[in-house]
Amino acid sequence: MTPAADLRAEAEALARQLPGLNFKAEASEAAHIGSAGRRRPGTGEHFWQYRRYAQEDAAERVDWRRSAKGNELFVRETELETARTVLFWCDDDPGFRWKAEGELRTKAEEATLLMLALAIMLSKDGERIGALGGGRGASFGKRAVDRLSDELARGTGGKFPSPPRSSATLIVASDFYDPIPEWRTRLAPLAGKCPEGILLAVSSPVEVDFPFEGRVKLHRPGSALSRIFGRAETIREEYHRRFAAQRDALSELTNKMGWRFVSHVSGQPPLQSAARLKAQLESFGAKL
Repeated sequence: MTPAADLRAEAEALARQLPGLNFKAEASEAAHIGSAGRRRPGTGEHFWQYRRYAQEDAAERVDWRRSAKGNELFVRETELETARTVLFWCDDDPGFRWKAEGELRTKAEEATLLMLALAIMLSKDGERIGALGGGRGASFGKRAVDRLSDELARGTGGKFPSPPRSSATLIVASDFYDPIPEWRTRLAPLAGKCPEGILLAVSSPVEVDFPFEGRVKLHRPGSALSRIFGRAETIREEYHRRFAAQRDALSELTNKMGWRFVSHVSGQPPLQSAARLKAQLESFGAKL
């Protein structure tokens, strides 16, 4: 497995190659509970700083506990918030945390690389980031990226996450090979709570191309399921048809939820996929 530090360094380098985030003005000014901190005082629920009481401040704004420590009155300020909290989830199924012989990274590591690059940009821009289904709330800064990296690597114990308490933009990464009805059941609660989301589908090159010939034994990672094909090349056309049908159905499901869809193949240059992921996220800006 790619060491976490190396993956983080690659994500930093990838983020530097992308142009800055470009959200619509409506997004940067809309405020609601659960939104992202802008690192300046304003309407919100997160503590920002204490400041000295001014004549125009209402009396109920005085923080009496802090003021009791000295001879001056202090006001407790909250942090200005905007509608930008982004939560990430990476499938921890053994099939997604698998790589074919000769590949540099697993599918999960490829997904993590793309998501971390985006998270780094978001955090530097003052937005809140976090792991969907993780044990910690969303926040910003270097420590937030570190926590996200750890939680994406750790996974959610094989359980698909529940919706967050407050609405957020979600990025859900998997290979999405389970039947579409199963994915519909899993994703419906998320889409019901969070109208903005992106499905990041990552596949291995061998899963896309099916280059096998002759007698081949294929097995499902993490299980005892396997199957032997006497002449694997004879099923290649049917395999490609089913693979395309699965992706089409997934894209249709995504559209019905009002979400976005981005695909990526392991081993391909990540810059284009990261740019597509960033563009899809930015496309939500005008609706906030």
